[in-house]
Amino acid sequence: MKPLTRPVTIGYSPCPNDTFIFYALTHGKIDLPGVEFVDPLLEDVETLNGWALEHRLDVSKLSFHALGHVLDEYCVLSSGSALGRSCGPLLVARRPLDLSSPSRCKIAIPGRLTTAALLFRLFLPGCLELVEMRFDTIMNAVQQGEVDAGVIIHESRFTYQQMGLVCLQDLGQWWEQTTGYPIPLGCIAARRSLGREQIAAIDQTIRASIDWASAHPEQCLPYIREHAQELEDRVVQDHIGLYVNDFSRELGVEGMDAIAAFLERGRSAGILPYSCQDLQCGSE
Repeated sequence: MKPLTRPVTIGYSPCPNDTFIFYALTHGKIDLPGVEFVDPLLEDVETLNGWALEHRLDVSKLSFHALGHVLDEYCVLSSGSALGRSCGPLLVARRPLDLSSPSRCKIAIPGRLTTAALLFRLFLPGCLELVEMRFDTIMNAVQQGEVDAGVIIHESRFTYQQMGLVCLQDLGQWWEQTTGYPIPLGCIAARRSLGREQIAAIDQTIRASIDWASAHPEQCLPYIREHAQELEDRVVQDHIGLYVNDFSRELGVEGMDAIAAFLERGRSAGILPYSCQDLQCGSE
């Protein structure tokens, strides 16, 4: 396919890991070889997931769950992903809860297409009453008794205990113990119609943006704080330290194997469709 010549549309979440990764790219700190980006759209990841179903953006942060539904249109970039160990979603409640009869439980999830939602469905397939909420409203809903428990992501991992909640299950830990792989949470995906050359240039640019931010972290902080849900410096730093790692710079073989295993589990469970497309850009 012929590469697009117009400016590239891009979207990512306002979470500290994404604003850290994209600061240099969007603030003129690095060269953009052969790529011109439109001003970025910062939205909750579930909003971005929904937009991907509509093929709205050229480059977007996506949950790996959502990626499984749009592989015919989008491919995974090697850089920019959130993937690792001891960093998965948590299932939390006001008090210890018996999960042996999951059909009786009402569980909040941070959006239908999030990785957290798919991971929970794989962990507890018998739970049928799932309530979709924005990720930043789930802890309050649990605390107020609107739901029995909730699956939390992002900064909530660092603050749920302050709200008197308890962790029933670390879903990332469950995944790691079950499969041996790190948990793939989210990626940066590009439309295949951009073509291999432009996709490679975008990938290179994001990696350069990560390298610049890693070398100048203090210069990124005002932008990160501007968009963060939680402004406490320790929480922001912990968030970046947990979700921006070697896999963010380059997925590598282990990262790609983990993604493939996650998608295959979703397909085997009848949640994700099968696709004949490779995860990364091939012969488009």
